[in-house]
Amino acid sequence: MRFKCTMGLRNTLIVMALLLSVSTVPFSGAASLKSHAFFNETGELPCHFPNTQNLSLDELVIFWQDQNKLVLYELFKGQEKPNNVHPKYIGRTSFDQDSWTLRLHNVQIKDTGSYQCFIHHRRSQGLVSIHQMSSDLIVLANFSQPEIRLIANQTEKSNIINLTCSSTQGYPEPQKMYVRLNTKNSTSNYDAVMKKSQNNITELYNVSISVSFPIPPETNVTIFCVLQLEPTEIILSPPYNIEIIKVEGKESEQTEKRVELQKPGRSDEVHCDVNISKTTSDNKSATDF
Repeated sequence: MRFKCTMGLRNTLIVMALLLSVSTVPFSGAASLKSHAFFNETGELPCHFPNTQNLSLDELVIFWQDQNKLVLYELFKGQEKPNNVHPKYIGRTSFDQDSWTLRLHNVQIKDTGSYQCFIHHRRSQGLVSIHQMSSDLIVLANFSQPEIRLIANQTEKSNIINLTCSSTQGYPEPQKMYVRLNTKNSTSNYDAVMKKSQNNITELYNVSISVSFPIPPETNVTIFCVLQLEPTEIILSPPYNIEIIKVEGKESEQTEKRVELQKPGRSDEVHCDVNISKTTSDNKSATDF
């Protein structure tokens, strides 16, 4: 949407002088109001103007600027004025007159920061500052649900389960990632170094770990991948269930232990079967995959 500039030279000079004077004044010492927004969605920058005098927009000059003194939005006597708006904010804002809130659309991670609104009253002696407010915008992005992938064992005689866990497109950087094994009587955590990569444009993170652990002796085990965002906030993967079935051989006198890993809920999921055969005669073990 394009706006036709109708501001006269005198009014232009007034607003320019106002912006220059404001840029030399630091943000107020009062605590800023914190608001959260999600990546690619809409954030709110409140002004909380009480308007006890019931002033109309025709009597006011309203604008928002960021921590770098770049103007997001300007309303001059009830008319939007894009002249002083920085190009990166053009077309991304809308003003809610009822709540005196500026909405910033399509927020990006780089939009995280401090913002300030200013309201000036046009009087006979000129523009008089009557209200200003600071707010901090925190932009978040939800990580995908962690996904477990089984890695085929490289040796035939391995009693080790190898798997990877990954999660993508999140912000900020999570604290850690680990694998949790739940059995009927115990819970074990397996830590690993979390690999991370950050997109240069979106600034979103992808994270993953690789974990190896011995096949548990219990007959029923559930594996989860845990992504820890905060000390008390985690995201769990769908469970991988391990079922161990013991089969007694009648003729060969062998005991076979069958370990089946299964991720429920997906009919096209490939199951990985690990057969571990123990021969009673020579007390040797062999693992077939």
